[in-house]
Parts: sequence; C-alpha cells; structure tokens
Amino acid sequence: MVGEVSEARRIAVVLFQLGGPDSQAAVEPFLYNLFCDPDIINFPGSFLARKPLAKLISTTRSNSVKHHYAAIGGGSPIRRLTEQQARALEAALRPYVLARAIVAMRYWHPDTREAIAALGAAPFDELVLLPLYPHYSFATTRSSLREWNRQYRRRGGAARVVENFFDHPDYIAAIVERINGVLRQLPRPEEVPLVFSAHGLPTALVEKGDPYPRHIEATVRLVREMGAWPNPWRLCFQSKVGPQQWLQPSLTATIEKIGEEGMQRMLVIPISFLTEHIETLHEINIEAREQARSRGIADFHMMPALNDSPLLIRALADLVLRAVGVRSGAAAIAS
Repeated sequence: MVGEVSEARRIAVVLFQLGGPDSQAAVEPFLYNLFCDPDIINFPGSFLARKPLAKLISTTRSNSVKHHYAAIGGGSPIRRLTEQQARALEAALRPYVLARAIVAMRYWHPDTREAIAALGAAPFDELVLLPLYPHYSFATTRSSLREWNRQYRRRGGAARVVENFFDHPDYIAAIVERINGVLRQLPRPEEVPLVFSAHGLPTALVEKGDPYPRHIEATVRLVREMGAWPNPWRLCFQSKVGPQQWLQPSLTATIEKIGEEGMQRMLVIPISFLTEHIETLHEINIEAREQARSRGIADFHMMPALNDSPLLIRALADLVLRAVGVRSGAAAIAS
C-alpha cells in the first residue's frame, strides 16, 4: 500500500544550511554575504550601513579566517556533507514517497536562487522546507526561510515547513550514539566531564523572543536523560563575533574553569552542529584543544558531528513524512 502511494506522490524537500567557503578565494565573499544578512546585522539605520559594514568586516577578517580554513584542508566540508545527507534522505524516503532533496545554502553555493532553479528542473506535487538547524533561531531558521520567501514564487499550495526538531527522539538518539562511541574508547569513561558546546547567539536576540537557548537546553536535558551517564557536565557557547553580549558561559571560559578545578579530561559535544564545519574542525578540535592542553587538560576529546548518521537521517525522513501526512511518520520509518 505504501509503495502505491509513493508512486503518485512526488515530494521536493529543500534542505537549508548556512554554507561555508569551499576555497580560500571564497572566504571573503562568504563573509560579505554573512554580514549582509539583515537577521545578523540589524540596528537602527542598518539598511544604509549594512553593505559598507559587511565589506569592512569581510575585508579585515578574511586573512585570519583563511588561515583557519587552511588548517582544515582549505575550505569547509559543509556542502559535501550536506549533499550526503540529501542523498541519504532520498534513499530513506524512497519506500514511501518519490522524494528529491535539494540543498539551499544561506551564504554560499548552492544558494537559494540556485536551489530554486534546481527545483524547477523536475516536477513535484508537494514541497517541504526543512532547515537543518535543530534549534530554531532568528539568525538561522528564520533568516533562511525569509530568504526563501524573498526569492521563491510559485502558484499553488503552500510549502510545508519544519521549523525545528530539537526534541525528536531519533535526533536525540543519534547524539547519544555518537557520545557513547567516544566514551567506549576511553578508560574510566564515567569520570570524563561532558562539555556540551552550542553555537552562541547575541543576547539581544534572546531578549526579542528568540527561543534558541531554550531549545538547546531541552536537547541537552533529553540527551542526558537518554544517555543516563553519571559524568559531570556543563553547557557552554562558542563562536562569538563582535562586541555584543552573547550567551554565556563561553567555551573558552569553560575550559579555563575545568583547568582551574584540576580536571585533566574532557569530552566536547558539539550539540548544535549537524555537520563538521569550521566551528568543530578548527574552533573546537584545534583552538579549544590547544587551550585545554595549555591548562593541563591533556585528555581532550571531541564528539564527531552527526553528518549522515542513520539515526539522524531517520529523524529527517520522519519529519518529511509527517509534514506531508504519510502514515504516522515514525511508524512508517520503523516498519
């Protein structure tokens, strides 16, 4: 019965991500695109100052950022990894619907316009917008969807939108699986402090109602409940840019604190990143590792990002099926 339904239902799924420069030459234009975003640079009169400010920031920061990307191979792997997620999602959906997954990067290629062009290359009956940000934020989910609405015009039914999945059981299980995979390799794993590190956010956005920190806290709680580890744990935030007040405590301050307490071990869990990117490969695995070593924390570990984890792909497939009303989603995937 499900196979018969899938023959008739053609589903297009747009997967949104921030994107990243795929070469050294792409770093400066990527930064320019990032800081041109009105959901990133937003203050009274910013519509006049945004482009000149973005040009200034991208020009002054590009050299140091290029060095960071050079240290992880010259560019971001986020496009390749997101494309892998797209292909895996299509395969997971194939028994239930005829699905085509298209990637739309917010600040680099393939960007929203390119995704829309790709969408027009094959007919579809229903459209699902699936931001690959588990935790809703004005700076990520809302920004990507606003850009989509600015660019996309199509007569007919409205798209189905998945706004978050921070508490999806399979997403939670995927993180627990990754954590256990690291802990199993360590002696006395129950003694290793678990440091959940999420991408930071200006507190000004939280004051305007951004639910991101609440979603992050819920994910950490659910992961800890499912994992049932006795380990000490902390939640912190990383990737602060600019002079604004951001969510605290920072990853760097957390490492300092662990060092001051005389602990010599830690496992950093990138809780808000679905794929490896500059924040995991450089900011955590290089910068934070070096900082930890300088503070006497010799036994430093990082949980690998979920990437195309089968449990994550099952969660994404369930979200799509629920969005288009195919069976009960989870029941369809589990059967």
